[in-house]
Amino acid sequence: MLPDDRLTDIARRFEYLEARLAEGPEPAAIAALSRDYAALKPVAEQIALYRAALRELTEAEAMLADPDMRALAVEEAARLRADLPQMEEALRLALLPRDVADDRPAILEIRPGTGGEEASLFAADLARMYQRYAEGQGWRFEVLEEALSDLGGLREFTALVEGEGVYARLKFESGVHRVQRVPETEAGGRIHTSAATVAVLPQAEEVEVDIPAADLRIDTMRASGAGGQHVNTTDSAVRITHIPTRLVVTSSLKSQHQNRANALAVLRARLAEMERSRREDARAAARRAQVGTGDRSERIRTYNFPQGRVTDHRINLTLYALSQVMGGDLGPFVQALMAEDQARRLAAEGL
Repeated sequence: MLPDDRLTDIARRFEYLEARLAEGPEPAAIAALSRDYAALKPVAEQIALYRAALRELTEAEAMLADPDMRALAVEEAARLRADLPQMEEALRLALLPRDVADDRPAILEIRPGTGGEEASLFAADLARMYQRYAEGQGWRFEVLEEALSDLGGLREFTALVEGEGVYARLKFESGVHRVQRVPETEAGGRIHTSAATVAVLPQAEEVEVDIPAADLRIDTMRASGAGGQHVNTTDSAVRITHIPTRLVVTSSLKSQHQNRANALAVLRARLAEMERSRREDARAAARRAQVGTGDRSERIRTYNFPQGRVTDHRINLTLYALSQVMGGDLGPFVQALMAEDQARRLAAEGL
């Protein structure tokens, strides 16, 4: 059974917010009240449904003593007992504290790790995989920065992904992705292991990260080297250095104005993520927002081409569906990781 006193407190808080908004509060308070109301509404609705089912079950059980109503009461009680576990589980999930970043757009960064040119080629494969997954979800996928290697791999890649529930589904992709395959450049047919790192950051709102102008050094430059369609030959590329942290962000699209905006957005996201990580590291491991330790240096997934399998090491899930996964079918992994995260947080909350 769920703690009834907690459910009562939430229901009363929701009723209070509903009454305050109906009174027409002062303009300064409307935004905060509306935000709290919207956050509590789905929880309050689940509480109401759950309590209504409990009342109906009590009434049905009381009717069992009436010979004329017994048959109907038995049927109704059986239906309610069958429905209650699912309703209870839905309520438990609704009671979990929400990550406020879950509904935000995400900034996706991919970089080659160990493995030389093969790592760069694998990084490009990952970028295409995420783009296809985003398209399948109906999300908007905008490349912000793309620097190509000599063989068409990626030296660096940054994209903005926008849509419903983007960060909630992509945040578990952060970490080291390992590939095992025979490189195209390998004449002997030997299997090589290489890696690429993926970072998924929630896009930070401007009001969240205040960056004084004095903390920034902004340089314009001519893009050079292999860079594909996103690199041009004008002095429109922008490099922003955050002096206190020495973070450097670049953007090399056609518009200098857009490059500046893109680079600032990525910088804000990185600074916000640094602060999020600092806060999370101070909490107990069971309360972390992401599955696993959250350490981006750990290997999270292996893509084995000779065997056609993909293994996620955090949840010990192996699928022999490599071509489908590389084609953007990440759903099985995303759903399993979200379920694991929910189970971990339910245990931490004692629900």
